Amino acid sequence: MGDRWRVEVDRGVCIGSGQCVGHAPDGFTLDSARQSHPVHPDTDANEKVLAAAEGCPVEAILITLLGSGEPVFPPEE
Repeated sequence: MGDRWRVEVDRGVCIGSGQCVGHAPDGFTLDSARQSHPVHPDTDANEKVLAAAEGCPVEAILITLLGSGEPVFPPEE
């Protein structure tokens, strides 16, 4: 069984670029204020969601392992 992730968007940081939706249209949506929201906050590990987090120009997308809270992205320094 693969990893499960918790996906969050810091809406205080999100600038509404929409790049997350471009990378993972099934993973993110923009609301009427152009703020990103994960479609499924608890999800199976997914390369498209990871690409969206890595492509976010302001690193507003946080991914942790579900259960342990261990960071997936951004990685701990």
